[in-house]
Parts: sequence; structure tokens; C-alpha cells
Amino acid sequence: MTSTTISTEPNPSDLPEMEPQSVSDAQSSQPESTPDHALGQDIQRIINTARTSPAPTWGAWTLSGLTAVLMWASFTPVDFGPLGWVCLIPLLLLVRIPRATRLMYTATLFGGLLFTVPTLQWMRLGDPSMYIAWIALACYFALYFPTFVFLSRISVHRFRIPLPLAAPVMWVGLEYMRAYLLTGFSWYYIGHTQYRWTELIQISDITGAYGVSFVVVMLAACFTDLLPMSLMKRLQLFPTNLTPEEQNLDQIGRKQLVQTAVCLALFLSVLGYGYLRRGQAEFKDGPRIALIQGNFPTSVKHDQNQWRSIYLKHLVLMGAAVRHQPDLVVWPETMFRWPLVDRNGKTNEQLQAIAPEIPLKKWNEPSVHKTLTNMSQEANAALVIGLDTVSAGDKRVEQYNSAVFVRPDVGITSRYDKIHRVPFGEYLPLRDTLPFLQVFTPYGASFGIQPGKHAANFEYQDWNFAPVICFEDTVPQLVRSVMNQSSTAESPSAPIDCLVNLTNDGWFHGSSELDQHLITASFRCVENRTPMVRAVNTGISAVIDGDGMIVEPDVFIDGDNQGRKSFVNPKTGRWNKSMNAVVIDTVPLDNRTSLYTKYGDWFAGFCCFSALFVFFMGLLLRKQKTAAA
Repeated sequence: MTSTTISTEPNPSDLPEMEPQSVSDAQSSQPESTPDHALGQDIQRIINTARTSPAPTWGAWTLSGLTAVLMWASFTPVDFGPLGWVCLIPLLLLVRIPRATRLMYTATLFGGLLFTVPTLQWMRLGDPSMYIAWIALACYFALYFPTFVFLSRISVHRFRIPLPLAAPVMWVGLEYMRAYLLTGFSWYYIGHTQYRWTELIQISDITGAYGVSFVVVMLAACFTDLLPMSLMKRLQLFPTNLTPEEQNLDQIGRKQLVQTAVCLALFLSVLGYGYLRRGQAEFKDGPRIALIQGNFPTSVKHDQNQWRSIYLKHLVLMGAAVRHQPDLVVWPETMFRWPLVDRNGKTNEQLQAIAPEIPLKKWNEPSVHKTLTNMSQEANAALVIGLDTVSAGDKRVEQYNSAVFVRPDVGITSRYDKIHRVPFGEYLPLRDTLPFLQVFTPYGASFGIQPGKHAANFEYQDWNFAPVICFEDTVPQLVRSVMNQSSTAESPSAPIDCLVNLTNDGWFHGSSELDQHLITASFRCVENRTPMVRAVNTGISAVIDGDGMIVEPDVFIDGDNQGRKSFVNPKTGRWNKSMNAVVIDTVPLDNRTSLYTKYGDWFAGFCCFSALFVFFMGLLLRKQKTAAA
């Protein structure tokens, strides 16, 4: 009897030869799958999909929301500056992971909105129509968050740039873009959270405030690179199947140690530079200045029946200030309500051709000139007064938001017209092309002012003053330009001793805008090594020295007789707002010079160029990859 052995595996030599087949042909030639075989294929398909699928989305949403909350708390009204060092760490974790999670950029956009909408809520207080502008600006601002993550990821994962270098370069590059795009919005730079750390912000006289932002983001990125992989796993930032690169994220090797050492060395160098520069300051007593602060909401300002009350209140406050013998008295923006009329050398015939609706006697009305001259003589001090100007142009009547300089010996000597206008607040962009934009402004279709043509220099005794109006003190490139251009033919090389800011923050009803406006303005003083005085309707008026320190004044007068002794509330440590007051102090003149004033935004410009380079190279590489596929 012959025994037969049954093999469990077929012998390839026993099989008939077959022609090569495609996968689809081979599958079609197989017998119909059994239910168990089909189930196995489904299971394998699920496994393969899980291995190649990105991580779930909830980690990205959680981290984006956490960055938004921490970042909001680092700025006013909470104003807890130490959070500025850590608020971007959650967002940077999304940069660090090699593979993006599901809906990551949607989540970061949502996180951006979660920060910008409550942060900018003060915009809505100006007028009901400003709700639209508030949301529009918040949406625009929020776009910078996913853009930052996108550019940083390209830098880190495609160009292999270390995170502590890539992240601050991309962040600063985007801050610089934001200073110019859509007329510019130089508020809420991450470096502004550190305004209290006076030594740290001194680097601004080389790099602008952008240098402070660079250091803050650099250290946050350095710390992010040291976080353990277990934390990212708990946040479900990784898919099921890890790549070798993802597995190595938990290894702290020589690279991370070198990065940490370099970052700490740079941080200590910036701090050391701050101590050095502060030690070089030799502040000398300059002019004694009185800052008049009324407390009038903007709605009252536009009521002609209230003009006399506004004038008398400021006159009473100025009378209280004169007892302390100031050299210069400053009124806030547009708080002298009667306009200055300037016929600009035009003949009567030309005036009638330009504006036939205006009687000729209005062009010759001397009352404003006489009133301002008398005020200056009675105070025995020079005046910088904020008012509107109606000027005869070549083809039409032009209106300006102005600051006039009045001397007791000669009267009005010069005028500065605001250069940087606020869109929708002072003019309507693309009025003829896009008339529907009218809904963004509380004014009628005919409203608007013209931009000033150049900076101005107010000279009195041995001092030179450069005026800026309203939000101009938040625009770094503009203030630098004013510092460089503010000179007269008689003394073209005379340096500017003091910046004079006239502001009306009555739009915002004592909100956090007043605090943030003051904080942002303080960086202009460090950048240009020039003190600034601010006379602000509703507050916060202040004297700021060349180190960016908000000085406690020699004299504080509570115009409401509430017993307040300072702008700082001793119980809360916060600034008092929405009050009538007078601030009198001797301006500390700064002996130092500034590389930023001379060379400008070379540092931020380089970061911006790098961000644009990464963006376009990333698009090019992606296009090439798609074409190859």
C-alpha cells in the first residue's frame, strides 16, 4: 500500500506557467471571495488607512484655543506680561510635529479669531457701524496665525531650519507685513507684552520693537523643542503609525543642547545690552510741559452746542497748570473745536472759484488766531493745540486734522497736518470704486480729511518738538520718518528733543484701547531714544522717557476733585481713565542716539524677505512635487 503525503504549501514547479497579469486582472481571475476573505480585506484596508491618516483634529483645536486664551491674557486688559513668553508654545507644537493633523489650519484660524475678536472689541464702542469694521479687522488679523504655522512648518520640515530660528523669523516677518498692509496695524506685537521689563526692550533702538518679539518667540520655540513626546501623544498629535522622524522627536541630543545654549546666550546678550544702554543715559532737564486732559466722549465733540463747554473746561484746566509755570502747554487732538481757516495765499477771485458757497469774510476771520495768541500770552507759555484746519487748495477746499504751534511773542508760527489717516475713521478707502464700504464708517458720504504732506518741527527757546497725532505714535516707520524729517531750513541738523502726541481716545469709553495705545507708544521712545509727551482726551496722558519708562509726573491735578493723586490707582496698580486731569513734568532729554532712527527696519525687513522667500519656495516645491506625481 502506497502512502500519499499531502503538502500544506503548493510547489511552484507543479503549477502551470502563467502569463504576467496586472493586479486587476489577477483579482478578476480569482474565484469569488468568501465572506471571511472579504472581511479580512476590509480589516486590512482599515489598518492601511489608519497608518497613513493624519492625527485627529481635537489636539489642534485645543492647542490653538490655548494659545488664544494665553495670548489674550498677556495683553490688556489682563496685562499679565509673563504669559507672553509661553502663549505661543501650544501653537509651536503644531509646527514641531512632522505631519499636520486633520483640519489643523482651520483650527489655527479659529484660534486666531478667539484671540482677535475679544482683543479688538473696543473698536465697536465708537459707533454701531464700527461693529462691521471690528469683525473685519479681527478676521484679517486672525489670518496671520495659520500663515505663521504654514510658513514655520515649511521652514522646519522642508528646509530643515531649526525651530528656534525659523519661528521667530517668520513671526517677525509677519509683524512687519502687518505694519504696512491695508494701511498698517502695528498693535499687539508679542514684544509689547514685555514693556515693563525695561532692560529687555532696549534692543528696540537697533531692531525696533520687532527685536523684542524675536527674543520672546525664540525662547518659546526653544522650550517647545525640549518638550517630551509623551505630552504630544497625550494630545493625540501623532497618527497611529509613527515615522522614524516622529519617533526621534523624544530624543534630546547635541542639537537641542546647542540650540538651547545659543538661545540663552542671545537672550542674555540682549539683556546685557539693555543694562549697558540704560547705564549710558544722562537725562538732562528739558522743557517743563503741562498736558491738558479733558474727558469728553466723541459724540459730544461733534455737537456744536457743546463746543463752548469743551473750550471752557480745557481753559480751566490750563489755568490750574499755569500756576506751575510750564514752558509748553499741550491740548489733545481736535479739542479746540473752532477750525483754523487758511486761505493759503489765494486771492479773493481764486477763493470764490474754489468754494463759492463760503463767504469771503469767513476766509478772513481772525478770531481763532486772536484767541490762540491771547491764550499763549496769558499763560506765558507756548501752546500745541489740536484742531481742524480748513485750507484753500488748488482745486477744492481741503480739511486736515492738525496741531498748531503758538508762541506768546508771535502767535501761530507753524502747523502740522496729520499724515497717517485712520481708514473709515478719517477717510473712506476706494470711495469711488467700492461705494458699499460706506457702511464701515459712522459718517456721511462727504466726510474725510486729506493727509498731511510732511512732518513739522516746532522750535521754542532751545528745544525742538516733533508733533504726531492720534494713532501715529503706534506706527514705527512713521515716527522714525518724523524724527528724520522734522527740521527747518534755519536749523536743518537740529535734533528733535521731544515727541508731542495729541490724541482723542474718547471714541473708546475708557476701554483697554487706552492702555494698549500708551504701551505701544512707549516703544517709539526706545526706538528713537527720544522722550514723548502725550495729551489724550479721556486719557491716558503721560510723559515717557527715552528708556520707554512711563514717568510719574512732578504734578498731577485731578480736574474732577475726586482726590486722586496720580494716574495710577494705588489699590489696583492700573491707570485711571475717563477723567479730567492735568499732568505737569520736566521732560528728561536723552543724550543717546539710535541706530534704528538712522537705519530703520533692516532687521524686520530681512525677516519679512525670509518669510516671503519661504512662502514662494514652498509653493514652487509643492508644484514640482504635484507635477512629478
